[in-house]
Amino acid sequence: MKKYSFSVIVPAHNEEKYVKRCIDSIHAAAKYCGADTEIIVVCNRCTDRTAEIAQSCGAKVMYNDKRCIASVRNTGIFAADGDIIVTIDCDNRMTKGTLKEIAVLLSTGKYIGGGAPIRFERYSFPLRCNEKLCSIGFRLTGLYCGIFWAKRNIFRAIGGFPEIKAMEDVAAAKKLKLLGKMKGKKYTCLRRNYLINSTRKYDDLGDWLYFKLMLKNTDTFVKAAFGNRKKLDALLDELFYDYNNK
Repeated sequence: MKKYSFSVIVPAHNEEKYVKRCIDSIHAAAKYCGADTEIIVVCNRCTDRTAEIAQSCGAKVMYNDKRCIASVRNTGIFAADGDIIVTIDCDNRMTKGTLKEIAVLLSTGKYIGGGAPIRFERYSFPLRCNEKLCSIGFRLTGLYCGIFWAKRNIFRAIGGFPEIKAMEDVAAAKKLKLLGKMKGKKYTCLRRNYLINSTRKYDDLGDWLYFKLMLKNTDTFVKAAFGNRKKLDALLDELFYDYNNK
């Protein structure tokens, strides 16, 4: 297997409670893989100790204050030095074999990049339903998300993540899949490793959170589909861009 170096990009908005455990999971994966790995935490409007904790854990810290997670990720991607770029959100974790499996898959020359399966850090009936729906969606579309990974030159060839306020992960997966098709390579998903998905929002707001949101905000989604995104943008701010505000 070819020896690769990695850059792991971690966007973070007031994540002092979660940043260490995320970085610890990356360090464990790097040690298991035996690969040189830089960790870039991109702080987005942080007012807590996220940057301080990240630096104490050996991460490089950068800053981007836009209300656009794609732009935040791209700040890290275009500053990265590793052969392979991996992205993971700060409240999540990767399993120990993640980087090694990525290196093995890319060394075959068959794959342009890919995503990862998602597993919640705890379970209940609604969370199992949520996970099942995600799994079905991934399999039907082939647009696996969660952890994103590809060689640095490939991420830069597609211009990083499309800088839109939501669904940037699906848009990036589409671009990687299309580029892969042009190069005779597949967009794929990890088979033995997975993203450990945080349940903090469910802990705070209930395990039926997203099902309730879909029912409660049906009109918002319909209006957005026809070009009126005002209410949708406000909802996205509340759920994502302002969620950890102190």
